[in-house]
Amino acid sequence: MNKVQKIAITGNDEDQRLDRWLKKRFSYLKQSHIEKICRKGDIRIDGKKAKPSTRIEAGQIVRVPPFIEKPDNNFSKNLRPISKDDKIMLQESVIYKDEHLLVINKPSGIPVQGGTGQPRHIDGLSTVLKFGYEEKPRLVHRLDKDTSGILLMARTGKAAKHLTAAFRHRETRKVYWAAVAGAPTVKTGTINYGLVKMPGHGPNGAGEKMICVHPDDVKETANAKRATTDYAIIENAGQRVSWLIMVPITGRTHQLRAHISELGHPIIGDGKYGTNRQINEGDGWGAQLGGEISRKLHLHSKSLSLMHPFTNEVVSFSAPLPEHMIKTWDFLDWNVNMEIDDPFKKDGLRDVTFN
Repeated sequence: MNKVQKIAITGNDEDQRLDRWLKKRFSYLKQSHIEKICRKGDIRIDGKKAKPSTRIEAGQIVRVPPFIEKPDNNFSKNLRPISKDDKIMLQESVIYKDEHLLVINKPSGIPVQGGTGQPRHIDGLSTVLKFGYEEKPRLVHRLDKDTSGILLMARTGKAAKHLTAAFRHRETRKVYWAAVAGAPTVKTGTINYGLVKMPGHGPNGAGEKMICVHPDDVKETANAKRATTDYAIIENAGQRVSWLIMVPITGRTHQLRAHISELGHPIIGDGKYGTNRQINEGDGWGAQLGGEISRKLHLHSKSLSLMHPFTNEVVSFSAPLPEHMIKTWDFLDWNVNMEIDDPFKKDGLRDVTFN
């Protein structure tokens, strides 16, 4: 592009961050370059300087300067073509779609977004999910790389605005199934530990792992955020392993994994929060069962309920377990097809709060 452009924001693009909108239109742009031209004032919205985080609105005019950075060979080389297998896999994962929403059963082991060393991710692969639309569906929430299950996407900008707001204002209901090491003493409870990111970078999850903070200490702990998780035991195999329903009331990074591990019962396969031991050495269980049980993470986003942003009807979606969890359920003689309602919608079940 060698001349200034003035681009009008349409309803389909409103309520996006400016940097994300720019990357969508000019996919070769790097975040560092966007930040630089915003600092210099080369990007303007209705004649005013704008930050990368500024949210654009319908009817606004964005001034876009001539870009020095152009698509180059390195960029084209970094774009991996989507394989036939990935196309089939992702299209077959679709659980529901209408004019506004698209829901997939995200496979375990695939990140939702790209990052360092992550060229294959749902956001990049989702170009195969256009189904006649000009643009690919947009992410409105996240799942961890190794967590499987319900992932909701928006097919239009207006839908993305409504859905993002619904998650932000906790107007959605997510229910997870998990297999955890050991058996929590209390069968039904609420965990209220705050969460703060471990400082630093490097091995053992530093800079990526969340640390639990007592609720009384959250205010005094820099960058700590309050977090709440409901859980209930559905089945257990003695004191060795339990099937839990977990409902995140807040939506913090690694919330479910960190919370249940803090009780000494990490999710099976979660070496980050439970180590790779198989025994309880007095400080909580290890995260592996051994034998025929898969070492993959046993955490699945089973269902999601929310009010449809355009029909105003409550819609609910459910996703079957991944293969490795089905095998574990079968091995433990748990009924993988059991229909279980959200237990926390009933009175009298939230009987203990862990503070």
